[in-house]
Amino acid sequence: MISGIFGKTKPINFIIILGFLFLFYWFVHFVLYDSHMEPEQLVLQFLVLGVLLFSVFIVDFIAKRNQITASNSFAILYYALLIVVYSEILLDNNAVFCSFFLLLAIRRLISLKSLKNIKLKVFDATIWILIASLFYDWAIIYLILVYIAIYFYEPKNIKNWLVPLTGIFVFGIILVCILIISDNLDFLKNHYKLSFRIDIIDYWMNSTKLAIFAIITIIVTALAFVKMGKLGLGKIITMRIIAISLALGLIVTFLKTNNETYPVLIAFFPGAIFLTKYLELIKKATFREIVLIVSIVTPFLILITEMIIK
Repeated sequence: MISGIFGKTKPINFIIILGFLFLFYWFVHFVLYDSHMEPEQLVLQFLVLGVLLFSVFIVDFIAKRNQITASNSFAILYYALLIVVYSEILLDNNAVFCSFFLLLAIRRLISLKSLKNIKLKVFDATIWILIASLFYDWAIIYLILVYIAIYFYEPKNIKNWLVPLTGIFVFGIILVCILIISDNLDFLKNHYKLSFRIDIIDYWMNSTKLAIFAIITIIVTALAFVKMGKLGLGKIITMRIIAISLALGLIVTFLKTNNETYPVLIAFFPGAIFLTKYLELIKKATFREIVLIVSIVTPFLILITEMIIK
């Protein structure tokens, strides 16, 4: 039954996912964490919510446009379910914005497979990553993904390797000008510290959810690659880029996570993609339905358990 609904691309699927996330967002703020907001704060939260909901469309667009998944809505379903498991991320506005801009960057990098407008796409991806780094300084390591994508698609053209440097220069000039006008040059020194506290290790060791997410996504990714061996080279390269983005997302999550910062959202897109690919590779319809039911029930059981404990 569930696979009958989300196993196809239908407008109702977006209505279900977006409607649920809209309600869940306010539930987390006002019920689960009992937040109190001033009118101006509410305006900001509506903006954050809008970006989060638009991110769902980007996830679906990347998956469908590049034929990463079959014609279904499982990717956005898993994306929403992961948010349920890690409801605390909705308290971190930086997580939502950083994830959004990284999605835009990944979209451009994956589209390199067409081998058209490569320099423009590399430039765009670089800019989006640098904007994302304004919210989490460690997100800047996603520039590694830009160079990896160049290596995969057109490594022999030397100009391609110089484009990210051009993007960094342009972004730097614009940012410095804005900071000079706003008299806030200290932002660069205070923001881009690229440091982490030792208690992050303790946090991860005590955070069962983060550890389980990392383990499950790594296992599912490995299984998906084993079963995708017969796919064309183009799709394999795309999946490699997504796998590397997952690895980078987990690294940033490890480096930035503390009691007030929850960057794991940036790893949800690749995580949702590989969970979807694994589900698609299940041949038996009955077993697939069971996996779907467990996937949906488990996040809400975790949520209810956390509410009881609190």
